[in-house]
Amino acid sequence: MSQSAPPPPQPPQPHPHPHPHPHPQQHPQPQQYPQSHQHPQSQTQPQSQPADGNPFAQSGAVPPPSVPAAPAMPPRSNVAVGLVAAVVAAVVAAALYGVIIGVTKHEIGWAAVGVGFVIGLAAGRLGGRNPVLAITATVLALGSVYLGQLVGEAMIGADQLGLGFSEVFFQHFDVVQQAWKAEADPLTFLFFAIAAWAAFSGAQKAAR
Repeated sequence: MSQSAPPPPQPPQPHPHPHPHPHPQQHPQPQQYPQSHQHPQSQTQPQSQPADGNPFAQSGAVPPPSVPAAPAMPPRSNVAVGLVAAVVAAVVAAALYGVIIGVTKHEIGWAAVGVGFVIGLAAGRLGGRNPVLAITATVLALGSVYLGQLVGEAMIGADQLGLGFSEVFFQHFDVVQQAWKAEADPLTFLFFAIAAWAAFSGAQKAAR
């Protein structure tokens, strides 16, 4: 079976109406934006903080080294000053306690508490936390209450005899002691215990 040959290619024909001056292709100009909108990504973005508010909780963050605390001051202790203050307070408290007994003709419990507390306060506040001071204040409170009761007895006896207090207390001290023994009762010794407790606790509280 025979095959026919393809027709020869035709040459390109020129355009019937060529444009002598073709217009150049125009490109659209980029639109200008305000400077505040040109680079939105350049604006400062707030840095994210951890949820717990700790800036060192992020990975790789190391907190600054902590400053060591100052060493605690050693407890103050001045036994000599505390002893002197306790003795002075005991003498003054005994005189006041004796005056109260001589005027009222009765032993008053709150007065015994005041005697012990004043002695313990003086010892602890000026002497410090030394346990010797609390024990010394307790002994001085017992002596102060006893001396105050003797002063009260002397005041009552001097008023009854019409004599001076100094004459009865210093010249007839043995008579004053005998009168105290005769009138002592369980309540008298209870006041001793109250004064001793007040002195011991007062010294410890004042030394803190």
